[in-house]
This record gives sequence, C-alpha cells and structure tokens, in this order.
Amino acid sequence: MNTSHRPVVIITGASSGVGLHAASALVARGWHVVAACRDTAKARAAADSLGLDRGSLTHLALDLGAQDSVRGFVRAFQETALPLQALVCNAAVYLPRLTTPGRSPEGYEISVATNHLGHFLLSRLLLPDLERAAGRPGSPAPRLVTLGTVTANSEEFGGKVPIPAPADLGTLQGLKAGFLDPVAMLDGKPFKPGKAYKDSKLCNMVTSREFHRRFHASTAIVFNTLYPGCVADTALFRDTPALFRTIFPWFQKNITKGYVTQELAGDRVAQVVADPGFADSGVHWSWGNRQKEGRQPFSQALSLKASNEVLARELWELSSLCVRLPG
Repeated sequence: MNTSHRPVVIITGASSGVGLHAASALVARGWHVVAACRDTAKARAAADSLGLDRGSLTHLALDLGAQDSVRGFVRAFQETALPLQALVCNAAVYLPRLTTPGRSPEGYEISVATNHLGHFLLSRLLLPDLERAAGRPGSPAPRLVTLGTVTANSEEFGGKVPIPAPADLGTLQGLKAGFLDPVAMLDGKPFKPGKAYKDSKLCNMVTSREFHRRFHASTAIVFNTLYPGCVADTALFRDTPALFRTIFPWFQKNITKGYVTQELAGDRVAQVVADPGFADSGVHWSWGNRQKEGRQPFSQALSLKASNEVLARELWELSSLCVRLPG
C-alpha cells in the first residue's frame, strides 16, 4: 500500500489497551500506524481482532527496556523511509509485586528503564525525523505525545495517594549516584515498586516539558502529555493481584467515576495526535479525574514537582548520561 499521502505515527505498546485503540482511532482518521511492540506477532493478531486494514500498519519490534533494542528499532524505522509525523510514547510496565528490583540489560531499575529512559532515548533519536515533517509543504506541525497518569500529578487527588508513596524524584540522588545496583530509586531511597512506576511517569511529564522548552521554538514540534482518564482494565495491571483486577475497575466506575473504556482513551490519544484543537505545545491535556458527559478537554496544571525547570534540566542531563547521548 502506498502510504506517501498518509501521515505516519509511531505508537509504542500498540499491541493492547490504549495503544491498540489509539492505533485503531488513527487508522480511522486516515493515518498509517507503526506499531512498536516487543511481540509483533501479538500486535498483528490484536490489530486483526479489531478488523484493522493490514496495509494501514507496519509492525516493528521494540523493547523499551533495552537500549540496544531502541537503537535497533530506530534504524529499522528509518530504513522504511516512512515520513514520521507523530510519535506516541504510550507503553509502560507496572510491576507492583516485585520484592527486589528488576534490572534492564544496562543495570537500571526496570520501570524507570522502560517507561522513562527507553522513551527518552527513542524520542531523542527520532527528533530529526519529526523535525523533517515540520519542513514539508502543507504538513501540520509534527507532534510528540506522551501518556501521563494522574498518580504522578499531585495537583490531582490520585497523585496524593500515599500507597506506597506519592511520586517524588527528590533531588535525583539515585541518578546522581549512577542508578546501578544497589540503587533502585531515582531519589536514592529504599525500593518501592509501585512508587518506581509513579516516579517513571512523573519523569515522562517532566521531560516532555523540557523537550518543549529546548526544541519547540526551533523545530515547531508540538510536545504534549495527556491523561485520558482511568483505564482500569488494561494489561498494564496484569501483574497485580487478581482481587485488585476485579475491585479496581468497579471502584473507578462506581466510586471515583474516573473510569474510561480502552476505546475512549484510545480515541482521546488520537485527538491529541491529530486534531487541530491540540496544536499548542507544552500542554498537559485532561478530561478530568471524574468523568462527566460532554466535558471538553482542557489544559491542566501540573504539580510543582512536574514543572520544576531546574529539576527538569538535571533530569535531562543525567538521563542523557544513562542513554549515552550528549546532554
């Protein structure tokens, strides 16, 4: 299929959940989707299950937790010669039952290695491809969209929940110490797997703002994050206890009213990627922690932890060392 007339988007973690449904929504909008997943056979089967046109998708292997895999994916994508219009950093791991930290091939705690460092490296390496899109006649501004979470934004109630602890990067003591065994937390404190996930998502939101400050004016790339609502029944929670997987969706549907379906969350991601109303850069888009019929998306303030520019610069420089790129 000739994709030269279709905008191209890379979506990480497009084999299930929000990523899969974002791919479906963007294909329906006329986009060509590059599904970046660890298991490409699973991703193809998932796309087939939704009846997606195979000619509208390209599947390439990507393990965000392994930096060699990230670099290999970028080379493979660039060999396709597809003109990149948007990158969606969606994939994440959540491993709340670990008692000792999992480690990436580079030796970094696996939640941060995958959710933050993997996406940071991927985004840095693909910036030139996105910048070329800004120079194509008639092409809208390219976009780099990152999935945030309410649990990493202490401006929201969900970000204040002290189980196991709120997201907090401290002064990046763990990164400054090298972030290798025995260090497992960005703030250098004892390992808490649930907090490691929250911290990694806070990093996503911090670095998105730093991308905006460093590159938006010179490249015209739009850098945004979003919280599409609580998608309480995706594969992200596959490593939680079975009872949690039953109670949590019920609680979000009936008590907090924060629940959204995978289909709706995927469509909201597609809106932020493709629709003209989301062209402002440096914005965190939200539909609210409590879902209301007909509510329009809005630009939501981030916590001081997420918008601290000094911390963001330090995180950028230390993360660059971790992924072997210049700061």
